[in-house]
Amino acid sequence: MAAPVVFAASAPLPPPYAGIYQPQGVDEAGWWREDDESERSLAASPLVIRDEKLTAYVKKVLCKTVGNDRCNSVRVYIIREPTFNASMSPNGTLRVFSGLLLRVRSEAELGGVLGHEFGHFERRHTLQHFRSARSGTDMLAWATVLASIAVAASPHSAYAIRDNYHDLQLSVYGNIYRHGRDQEREADHLGISYLNNSSLRPQAFSVVWQNFMAETEASARVRGLQKPNFKAIAFTASHPPDAERAGYLAELAAPEGAGRDEGADRYREALATWLPVFLDDQIKLNDFGGSEFIIESLAQNGWTAGLWFARGELYRTRGNQRDLVNAADFYSRATALDGSMADAFRGLGLSLMKIGQRTEGQAALKTYLKLKPDAGDAKLIGMMVPKEEVVK
Repeated sequence: MAAPVVFAASAPLPPPYAGIYQPQGVDEAGWWREDDESERSLAASPLVIRDEKLTAYVKKVLCKTVGNDRCNSVRVYIIREPTFNASMSPNGTLRVFSGLLLRVRSEAELGGVLGHEFGHFERRHTLQHFRSARSGTDMLAWATVLASIAVAASPHSAYAIRDNYHDLQLSVYGNIYRHGRDQEREADHLGISYLNNSSLRPQAFSVVWQNFMAETEASARVRGLQKPNFKAIAFTASHPPDAERAGYLAELAAPEGAGRDEGADRYREALATWLPVFLDDQIKLNDFGGSEFIIESLAQNGWTAGLWFARGELYRTRGNQRDLVNAADFYSRATALDGSMADAFRGLGLSLMKIGQRTEGQAALKTYLKLKPDAGDAKLIGMMVPKEEVVK
């Protein structure tokens, strides 16, 4: 069995750029053909966000992190999927989920995650993992044949042979999972090494995992679940424990990079158009604790009308009477900051009517219809307002 990878206490330098890469051998060529076909389907998928400006910005952050020479081989696709994820295929297809863009707060944080994915690509991890898994399962196939022969030749030893085969199974599968986790650690180390050699602040990469743990804990707390153990690792875990990742990424960040710019202002500006959409998708996940953590995290730089509105939507969606009282307050704060936010008046009106404040609710709905007379639900909302009060 392969020995576990042991990492030094310093981030390695990024490997020398080897130029445009082409697949080598039957296995890799097969992977690339499969990925090429998958990318054709992805390019036509309705889940892809077709915003050239946003896509170009994400590609720019990748280039800023790994270097212009390396990133030229990558095609970026932003997928409208509210979970925290990104992945990179062996042929250079980078998939970035909108849930990742919602959760990171700066170019440096995004660059760390993209650099991690690029590390998988540069080290050909998919191919290595495939070959490792194939070798292991080939060994098990031969062991099955030999065990059958041994049982037939010596029936009284059947139990001992079965136990030995079971031990071999655990060993092989354990090695496959461990190999995958070691690859994740190597990709983390490459991600931080790219950041260390970039113009971005490398300490931000560890913050991504600190925030992820805080969000997970907030989600579990609201659901009444036990606090997650971020140091524990399951036998079949595909990634190292989150606490371990946050720890070694903080240690490996170059101290001289601590004073660099994170690009937080540029990131907020680039995401401004899509933030309401991504927040709405997040709220629909029905993860109250996680969603509130994200909204409050975004509000650390100041509450905006959009964030108050999103919080109102979150509470109104859960729908307890106490939630509706809070939702009405949040919508009111949104309308106080932006008197043209029609949807905030809609949420305010619906919340007020559900908690018995009918007159105030109808007034808010009337304002909604005035601001958005062509709304898709204008007829339905109009039925809640006395006809003589509907503004034409």
